[in-house]
This record gives sequence, structure tokens and C-alpha cells, in this order.
Amino acid sequence: MNNEHLIDMANQIGAFFESMPDRDEALTGIAEHIRRFWEPRMRRALLAALDDPSSEAGQRATPIVRDAIAAHRASLVPAAAPA
Repeated sequence: MNNEHLIDMANQIGAFFESMPDRDEALTGIAEHIRRFWEPRMRRALLAALDDPSSEAGQRATPIVRDAIAAHRASLVPAAAPA
């Protein structure tokens, strides 16, 4: 999974929602889009890139994307696969 590409995609989603006048609604929209349309391994990789302070890809995430992930992280963490 290419983390740079995932961050670029998340930033594009963020750019779309950033024009919304209600910031909380924008943050929810970003998180909901990622939750609904990204498969679990993509979400895991995105979260890992943002959690790694040494990740160049993670550092490229825009502030609105970082805020959306922070505010809605629990809904973005994929459920564990059944054993």
C-alpha cells in the first residue's frame, strides 16, 4: 500500500469538504467518506502513516484531514477480523 498515494487521496477529499461553512460537518464528511469508501487495509495504512511521526507521507496530510481523523478515529478503525 502506497502511503503517499493514500495521503494524497485523503487530502483531495479534505479539499472538497473544506469549502463547507460548518467545519464540524466538513470533518464528519471527510471521515464518513473514508469509512464508507475505503477498504479496511487502506484505513489501517492511513491511520498508521498519520501515527508515525517519521512518516513523510503522514506529514503531508492537510490540517483538515488530520482534524477529521482525530475527531472520528474510532469510526475509522476497522473491526478485527473474526478468528
